[in-house]
Amino acid sequence: MSNFNQYTVGWICAVDTEFIAAEMMFDRILEEPDDISPKDPNGYKFGQIEGHNVVVSLLPHCQHGISSATATVKDMLRSFPIRHVLMVGIAGGAPNLDDDIDIRLGDVVVSSPGYSNGGVLHYGYGRKVQDEADPLRFETTGFLNQPPMSMLNAMNLLKATHQMKGHLIQEIIQEALGKWPELKQELRRKLERPSIKTDKLYKSHVIHVNGQTTCDNCGYQKSTLVSRPPRDLDDDDPAIHYGLVASSDSLMEDAKMRDRLSKEKGVLCFETEAAGIMNHVPCIVIRGVWYYSDSHKNDIWQGYAAMTAAAYAKELLGQLRPDRVEAQIRLIDRIDEAFSSVNKGVQSIKMDLHQDNTTHWLLPSGPSINHNTVQEQHHHETNQWLLRNGP
Repeated sequence: MSNFNQYTVGWICAVDTEFIAAEMMFDRILEEPDDISPKDPNGYKFGQIEGHNVVVSLLPHCQHGISSATATVKDMLRSFPIRHVLMVGIAGGAPNLDDDIDIRLGDVVVSSPGYSNGGVLHYGYGRKVQDEADPLRFETTGFLNQPPMSMLNAMNLLKATHQMKGHLIQEIIQEALGKWPELKQELRRKLERPSIKTDKLYKSHVIHVNGQTTCDNCGYQKSTLVSRPPRDLDDDDPAIHYGLVASSDSLMEDAKMRDRLSKEKGVLCFETEAAGIMNHVPCIVIRGVWYYSDSHKNDIWQGYAAMTAAAYAKELLGQLRPDRVEAQIRLIDRIDEAFSSVNKGVQSIKMDLHQDNTTHWLLPSGPSINHNTVQEQHHHETNQWLLRNGP
Protein backbone atom coordinates (compact mmCIF):
# COMPACT_ATOMS: atom_id res chain seq x y z
CA MET A 1 0.00 0.00 0.00
CA SER A 2 1.46 3.36 -1.04
CA ASN A 3 1.69 6.37 1.26
CA PHE A 4 -0.08 9.65 0.52
CA ASN A 5 3.17 11.55 1.24
CA GLN A 6 4.70 10.05 -1.91
CA TYR A 7 2.40 11.96 -4.27
CA THR A 8 3.82 15.28 -5.42
CA VAL A 9 2.11 15.81 -8.80
CA GLY A 10 -1.62 16.49 -9.11
CA TRP A 11 -3.44 15.98 -12.43
CA ILE A 12 -6.97 17.40 -12.74
CA CYS A 13 -9.50 16.21 -15.35
CA ALA A 14 -13.00 17.48 -16.02
CA VAL A 15 -14.62 14.63 -17.99
CA ASP A 16 -14.24 10.85 -18.09
CA THR A 17 -12.48 10.80 -21.48
CA GLU A 18 -9.72 13.02 -20.08
CA PHE A 19 -9.51 10.79 -17.00
CA ILE A 20 -9.09 7.67 -19.15
CA ALA A 21 -6.38 9.36 -21.23
CA ALA A 22 -4.52 10.32 -18.04
CA GLU A 23 -4.64 6.78 -16.67
CA MET A 24 -3.32 5.42 -19.98
CA MET A 25 -0.21 7.57 -19.53
CA PHE A 26 0.79 5.68 -16.36
CA ASP A 27 4.09 3.84 -16.63
CA ARG A 28 3.01 1.93 -13.56
CA ILE A 29 -0.29 1.78 -11.68
CA LEU A 30 0.04 2.31 -7.91
CA GLU A 31 -2.27 1.19 -5.14
CA GLU A 32 -4.50 3.67 -3.38
CA PRO A 33 -3.01 5.02 -0.13
CA ASP A 34 -4.79 3.89 3.01
CA ASP A 35 -4.42 7.18 4.86
CA ILE A 36 -6.42 9.61 2.70
CA SER A 37 -8.61 11.89 4.75
CA PRO A 38 -12.19 10.56 5.05
CA LYS A 39 -13.33 14.16 4.55
CA ASP A 40 -11.90 14.20 1.00
CA PRO A 41 -14.79 13.43 -1.42
CA ASN A 42 -12.62 13.29 -4.57
CA GLY A 43 -12.20 10.19 -6.67
CA TYR A 44 -8.58 9.38 -7.56
CA LYS A 45 -6.33 7.16 -9.68
CA PHE A 46 -2.70 6.68 -8.70
CA GLY A 47 0.26 5.94 -10.92
CA GLN A 48 3.84 6.70 -11.82
CA ILE A 49 4.76 8.82 -14.84
CA GLU A 50 8.39 9.52 -15.75
CA GLY A 51 9.48 8.77 -12.18
CA HIS A 52 6.84 10.99 -10.55
CA ASN A 53 4.10 9.63 -8.32
CA VAL A 54 0.96 11.20 -9.76
CA VAL A 55 -2.54 11.46 -8.34
CA VAL A 56 -5.27 12.05 -10.94
CA SER A 57 -8.65 13.45 -9.95
CA LEU A 58 -11.88 13.68 -11.93
CA LEU A 59 -14.48 16.38 -11.31
CA PRO A 60 -17.89 15.14 -10.10
CA HIS A 61 -20.34 13.89 -12.73
CA CYS A 62 -22.03 16.78 -14.56
CA GLN A 63 -20.34 19.25 -12.19
CA HIS A 64 -17.95 20.90 -14.62
CA GLY A 65 -16.89 24.50 -14.32
CA ILE A 66 -14.82 26.86 -12.25
CA SER A 67 -16.36 26.30 -8.80
CA SER A 68 -16.18 22.52 -9.12
CA ALA A 69 -12.53 22.70 -10.15
CA THR A 70 -11.81 24.93 -7.16
CA ALA A 71 -13.38 22.47 -4.71
CA THR A 72 -11.58 19.49 -6.26
CA VAL A 73 -8.11 21.01 -6.14
CA LYS A 74 -8.60 22.29 -2.57
CA ASP A 75 -9.48 18.78 -1.34
CA MET A 76 -6.54 17.30 -3.27
CA LEU A 77 -4.11 19.76 -1.70
CA ARG A 78 -5.43 18.94 1.78
CA SER A 79 -4.89 15.22 1.22
CA PHE A 80 -1.54 15.17 -0.63
CA PRO A 81 1.72 17.17 -0.50
CA ILE A 82 1.25 18.31 -4.09
CA ARG A 83 4.02 20.51 -5.49
CA HIS A 84 2.96 20.65 -9.14
CA VAL A 85 -0.55 20.70 -10.62
CA LEU A 86 -1.50 19.99 -14.22
CA MET A 87 -4.94 20.82 -15.64
CA VAL A 88 -5.15 18.47 -18.62
CA GLY A 89 -8.02 17.93 -21.04
CA ILE A 90 -9.89 19.28 -24.03
CA ALA A 91 -10.85 22.77 -25.19
CA GLY A 92 -12.18 24.76 -28.11
CA GLY A 93 -9.51 26.18 -30.40
CA ALA A 94 -9.27 29.74 -31.66
CA PRO A 95 -7.50 29.76 -35.04
CA ASN A 96 -6.38 33.18 -36.24
CA LEU A 97 -5.08 32.80 -39.77
CA ASP A 98 -4.56 36.56 -40.11
CA ASP A 99 -1.82 36.29 -37.48
CA ASP A 100 -0.57 32.94 -38.77
CA ILE A 101 -2.01 30.98 -35.84
CA ASP A 102 -3.04 27.79 -37.60
CA ILE A 103 -4.76 25.80 -34.87
CA ARG A 104 -6.34 22.53 -36.01
CA LEU A 105 -8.31 19.76 -34.35
CA GLY A 106 -6.10 17.55 -32.22
CA ASP A 107 -3.50 20.29 -31.67
CA VAL A 108 -2.28 21.03 -28.14
CA VAL A 109 -2.46 24.43 -26.42
CA VAL A 110 -0.27 25.07 -23.38
CA SER A 111 -0.81 28.04 -21.07
CA SER A 112 2.23 30.29 -21.23
CA PRO A 113 2.62 33.71 -19.55
CA GLY A 114 2.79 36.83 -21.70
CA TYR A 115 3.97 40.34 -20.92
CA SER A 116 0.66 41.26 -19.30
CA ASN A 117 -0.88 37.93 -18.30
CA GLY A 118 -0.11 34.72 -16.45
CA GLY A 119 -1.19 32.42 -19.27
CA VAL A 120 -4.88 32.12 -18.32
CA LEU A 121 -7.54 34.77 -18.92
CA HIS A 122 -10.73 34.53 -16.86
CA TYR A 123 -13.12 36.25 -19.18
CA GLY A 124 -15.85 35.72 -16.62
CA TYR A 125 -14.09 38.52 -14.71
CA GLY A 126 -14.91 40.84 -17.57
CA ARG A 127 -18.18 42.29 -18.74
CA LYS A 128 -19.87 42.63 -22.07
CA VAL A 129 -20.43 46.31 -22.67
CA GLN A 130 -23.55 47.52 -24.44
CA ASP A 131 -22.35 49.45 -27.43
CA GLU A 132 -24.59 49.86 -30.46
CA ALA A 133 -21.64 50.75 -32.68
CA ASP A 134 -19.65 47.77 -31.46
CA PRO A 135 -21.93 45.01 -30.05
CA LEU A 136 -18.97 42.67 -29.48
CA ARG A 137 -16.99 45.10 -27.35
CA PHE A 138 -15.61 43.25 -24.31
CA GLU A 139 -13.66 44.39 -21.28
CA THR A 140 -11.71 42.22 -18.85
CA THR A 141 -11.33 43.31 -15.24
CA GLY A 142 -9.23 40.59 -13.61
CA PHE A 143 -6.09 38.48 -13.92
CA LEU A 144 -4.78 35.09 -12.76
CA ASN A 145 -1.47 33.80 -11.42
CA GLN A 146 1.22 32.38 -13.68
CA PRO A 147 2.54 28.79 -13.40
CA PRO A 148 5.38 28.02 -10.97
CA MET A 149 8.91 28.77 -12.19
CA SER A 150 9.98 25.11 -12.10
CA MET A 151 7.18 24.18 -14.50
CA LEU A 152 7.98 27.11 -16.77
CA ASN A 153 11.62 25.98 -16.92
CA ALA A 154 10.56 22.42 -17.76
CA MET A 155 8.18 23.75 -20.42
CA ASN A 156 10.90 25.87 -22.01
CA LEU A 157 13.33 22.94 -22.10
CA LEU A 158 10.70 20.77 -23.75
CA LYS A 159 9.86 23.49 -26.25
CA ALA A 160 13.53 23.74 -27.27
CA THR A 161 13.77 19.95 -27.62
CA HIS A 162 10.70 19.90 -29.85
CA GLN A 163 12.17 22.61 -32.07
CA MET A 164 15.25 20.48 -32.61
CA LYS A 165 13.80 16.97 -32.80
CA GLY A 166 10.02 17.24 -32.92
CA HIS A 167 7.63 15.97 -30.28
CA LEU A 168 6.73 12.39 -29.31
CA ILE A 169 2.96 12.82 -28.97
CA GLN A 170 2.02 10.28 -31.65
CA GLU A 171 4.55 7.74 -30.36
CA ILE A 172 3.33 8.14 -26.77
CA ILE A 173 -0.30 7.65 -27.84
CA GLN A 174 0.50 4.53 -29.83
CA GLU A 175 2.53 3.11 -26.95
CA ALA A 176 -0.31 3.81 -24.53
CA LEU A 177 -2.88 2.13 -26.78
CA GLY A 178 -0.55 -0.84 -27.19
CA LYS A 179 -0.25 -1.30 -23.42
CA TRP A 180 -4.02 -1.67 -23.11
CA PRO A 181 -4.98 -4.60 -25.38
CA GLU A 182 -8.11 -5.21 -23.30
CA LEU A 183 -9.46 -1.76 -24.18
CA LYS A 184 -12.95 -1.94 -25.68
CA GLN A 185 -12.89 -1.41 -29.42
CA GLU A 186 -15.48 1.37 -29.22
CA LEU A 187 -13.30 3.30 -26.78
CA ARG A 188 -10.13 2.56 -28.76
CA ARG A 189 -11.70 4.03 -31.90
CA LYS A 190 -12.75 7.09 -29.89
CA LEU A 191 -9.17 7.69 -28.70
CA GLU A 192 -7.49 7.18 -32.07
CA ARG A 193 -7.04 10.00 -34.56
CA PRO A 194 -10.14 10.60 -36.74
CA SER A 195 -9.92 11.12 -40.47
CA ILE A 196 -8.44 14.49 -41.42
CA LYS A 197 -11.46 14.93 -43.71
CA THR A 198 -13.60 15.57 -40.63
CA ASP A 199 -11.52 18.61 -39.63
CA LYS A 200 -13.52 21.49 -41.10
CA LEU A 201 -13.30 25.13 -40.04
CA TYR A 202 -16.44 27.08 -40.85
CA LYS A 203 -16.37 30.77 -41.56
CA SER A 204 -17.47 32.89 -38.63
CA HIS A 205 -20.81 33.93 -40.10
CA VAL A 206 -21.94 30.32 -40.67
CA ILE A 207 -24.06 29.05 -37.76
CA HIS A 208 -24.87 25.40 -37.17
CA VAL A 209 -28.39 24.39 -38.16
CA ASN A 210 -30.43 23.89 -34.98
CA GLY A 211 -31.54 20.35 -34.27
CA GLN A 212 -28.98 18.74 -36.59
CA THR A 213 -26.47 16.25 -35.17
CA THR A 214 -24.11 16.68 -38.14
CA CYS A 215 -23.00 19.62 -40.25
CA ASP A 216 -24.31 18.17 -43.51
CA ASN A 217 -26.87 20.97 -43.77
CA CYS A 218 -24.33 23.66 -42.87
CA GLY A 219 -22.66 23.27 -46.25
CA TYR A 220 -19.22 22.19 -47.42
CA GLN A 221 -18.72 24.87 -50.09
CA LYS A 222 -16.07 27.55 -50.40
CA SER A 223 -18.64 30.07 -49.20
CA THR A 224 -18.99 28.28 -45.85
CA LEU A 225 -15.56 26.74 -45.15
CA VAL A 226 -12.18 28.34 -44.52
CA SER A 227 -9.66 27.07 -47.06
CA ARG A 228 -6.50 25.71 -45.41
CA PRO A 229 -3.74 23.76 -47.16
CA PRO A 230 -2.66 20.40 -45.69
CA ARG A 231 0.27 20.51 -43.31
CA ASP A 232 3.67 19.62 -44.77
CA LEU A 233 5.26 16.31 -43.93
CA ASP A 234 7.99 18.19 -42.04
CA ASP A 235 5.46 20.01 -39.85
CA ASP A 236 4.64 18.74 -36.37
CA ASP A 237 1.17 17.23 -36.48
CA PRO A 238 -0.46 17.70 -34.06
CA ALA A 239 1.08 21.10 -33.50
CA ILE A 240 1.80 22.56 -30.06
CA HIS A 241 0.84 26.18 -29.38
CA TYR A 242 2.01 28.23 -26.38
CA GLY A 243 0.09 31.24 -25.15
CA LEU A 244 -3.12 32.47 -23.58
CA VAL A 245 -5.92 30.13 -22.49
CA ALA A 246 -9.34 31.70 -21.86
CA SER A 247 -11.47 30.23 -19.08
CA SER A 248 -15.12 30.66 -18.13
CA ASP A 249 -18.00 28.64 -16.71
CA SER A 250 -19.60 28.01 -20.10
CA LEU A 251 -18.40 26.69 -23.44
CA MET A 252 -17.52 29.24 -26.10
CA GLU A 253 -19.87 28.67 -29.05
CA ASP A 254 -19.72 32.10 -30.66
CA ALA A 255 -17.30 32.30 -33.57
CA LYS A 256 -17.40 36.09 -33.75
CA MET A 257 -16.61 36.48 -30.05
CA ARG A 258 -13.91 33.81 -30.47
CA ASP A 259 -12.30 35.80 -33.25
CA ARG A 260 -12.54 39.04 -31.30
CA LEU A 261 -10.82 37.67 -28.20
CA SER A 262 -8.27 35.86 -30.34
CA LYS A 263 -7.26 39.05 -32.18
CA GLU A 264 -7.48 41.51 -29.27
CA LYS A 265 -6.17 39.35 -26.42
CA GLY A 266 -4.23 36.64 -28.23
CA VAL A 267 -6.46 33.83 -26.91
CA LEU A 268 -5.56 30.40 -28.35
CA CYS A 269 -8.34 28.29 -26.86
CA PHE A 270 -11.37 28.37 -24.55
CA GLU A 271 -12.09 26.02 -21.65
CA THR A 272 -14.18 25.91 -18.46
CA GLU A 273 -12.10 24.96 -15.40
CA ALA A 274 -8.63 26.56 -15.22
CA ALA A 275 -9.83 29.84 -13.68
CA GLY A 276 -11.02 27.85 -10.65
CA ILE A 277 -7.50 26.59 -9.98
CA MET A 278 -4.94 29.23 -10.97
CA ASN A 279 -5.42 31.61 -8.04
CA HIS A 280 -5.53 28.75 -5.51
CA VAL A 281 -2.53 26.84 -6.81
CA PRO A 282 -0.47 27.98 -9.82
CA CYS A 283 -0.56 25.29 -12.50
CA ILE A 284 0.07 24.49 -16.14
CA VAL A 285 -3.02 24.20 -18.35
CA ILE A 286 -2.70 21.72 -21.22
CA ARG A 287 -5.58 21.44 -23.70
CA GLY A 288 -6.25 19.33 -26.77
CA VAL A 289 -8.45 21.04 -29.37
CA TRP A 290 -11.67 19.16 -30.14
CA TYR A 291 -13.74 21.89 -31.85
CA TYR A 292 -13.32 25.47 -32.99
CA SER A 293 -15.21 27.33 -30.23
CA ASP A 294 -18.17 27.80 -32.54
CA SER A 295 -21.61 26.26 -32.96
CA HIS A 296 -20.19 23.39 -35.06
CA LYS A 297 -19.11 21.02 -32.29
CA ASN A 298 -17.05 18.08 -33.49
CA ASP A 299 -17.47 15.38 -30.83
CA ILE A 300 -15.55 12.76 -32.80
CA TRP A 301 -12.29 14.59 -32.00
CA GLN A 302 -12.83 14.63 -28.21
CA GLY A 303 -11.05 11.37 -27.44
CA TYR A 304 -8.03 12.04 -29.60
CA ALA A 305 -7.73 15.61 -28.28
CA ALA A 306 -7.71 14.24 -24.72
CA MET A 307 -4.92 11.85 -25.70
CA THR A 308 -2.74 14.52 -27.33
CA ALA A 309 -3.03 16.72 -24.23
CA ALA A 310 -2.19 13.81 -21.92
CA ALA A 311 0.77 12.77 -24.09
CA TYR A 312 2.20 16.30 -23.94
CA ALA A 313 1.74 16.29 -20.15
CA LYS A 314 3.75 13.07 -19.96
CA GLU A 315 6.55 14.62 -22.01
CA LEU A 316 6.52 17.67 -19.74
CA LEU A 317 6.85 15.54 -16.59
CA GLY A 318 9.86 13.92 -18.24
CA GLN A 319 11.58 17.31 -18.13
CA LEU A 320 10.82 17.78 -14.42
CA ARG A 321 13.33 15.80 -12.37
CA PRO A 322 11.71 13.80 -9.52
CA ASP A 323 14.79 14.22 -7.29
CA ARG A 324 14.43 18.02 -7.48
CA VAL A 325 10.78 17.74 -6.49
CA GLU A 326 11.74 15.57 -3.52
CA ALA A 327 14.53 18.00 -2.59
CA GLN A 328 12.01 20.85 -2.73
CA ILE A 329 9.70 18.92 -0.40
CA ARG A 330 12.55 18.25 2.06
CA LEU A 331 13.49 21.93 1.99
CA ILE A 332 9.91 22.99 2.64
CA ASP A 333 9.65 20.43 5.47
CA ARG A 334 12.84 21.82 7.04
CA ILE A 335 11.48 25.36 6.74
CA ASP A 336 8.23 24.21 8.36
CA GLU A 337 10.19 22.57 11.19
CA ALA A 338 12.25 25.74 11.68
CA PHE A 339 9.13 27.89 11.83
CA SER A 340 7.56 25.40 14.23
CA SER A 341 10.62 25.54 16.49
CA VAL A 342 10.64 29.35 16.42
CA ASN A 343 6.92 29.40 17.14
CA LYS A 344 7.39 27.08 20.14
CA GLY A 345 10.17 29.34 21.44
CA VAL A 346 7.97 32.41 21.09
CA GLN A 347 5.12 30.63 22.86
CA SER A 348 7.50 29.60 25.67
CA ILE A 349 8.66 33.21 26.11
CA LYS A 350 5.05 34.37 26.15
CA MET A 351 4.21 31.76 28.82
CA ASP A 352 7.20 32.86 30.96
CA LEU A 353 6.17 36.49 30.68
CA HIS A 354 2.60 35.55 31.49
CA GLN A 355 3.82 33.58 34.52
CA ASP A 356 5.92 36.51 35.73
CA ASN A 357 3.05 38.93 35.30
CA THR A 358 0.66 36.61 37.07
CA THR A 359 3.09 36.09 39.95
CA HIS A 360 3.60 39.85 40.29
CA TRP A 361 -0.16 40.38 40.34
CA LEU A 362 -0.93 37.61 42.83
CA LEU A 363 2.14 38.08 45.04
CA PRO A 364 3.13 41.73 44.82
CA SER A 365 6.30 42.72 46.60
CA GLY A 366 7.80 45.98 47.76
CA PRO A 367 8.07 48.19 50.81
CA SER A 368 4.36 49.03 50.75
CA ILE A 369 3.38 45.37 50.87
CA ASN A 370 2.93 43.64 54.23
CA HIS A 371 0.97 40.67 55.45
CA ASN A 372 0.38 41.77 59.02
CA THR A 373 -3.32 41.18 59.13
CA VAL A 374 -4.85 37.72 59.22
CA GLN A 375 -6.88 38.58 56.11
CA GLU A 376 -3.81 39.67 54.14
CA GLN A 377 -1.90 36.57 55.23
CA HIS A 378 -4.76 34.35 54.16
CA HIS A 379 -4.96 36.15 50.79
CA HIS A 380 -1.21 35.67 50.29
CA GLU A 381 -1.37 31.93 51.04
CA THR A 382 -4.36 31.50 48.70
CA ASN A 383 -2.45 33.16 45.84
CA GLN A 384 0.57 30.92 46.47
CA TRP A 385 -1.69 27.88 46.21
CA LEU A 386 -3.13 29.17 42.89
CA LEU A 387 0.36 29.56 41.44
CA ARG A 388 1.36 26.02 42.49
CA ASN A 389 -1.84 24.31 41.32
CA GLY A 390 -3.10 26.53 38.53
CA PRO A 391 -3.10 25.55 34.80
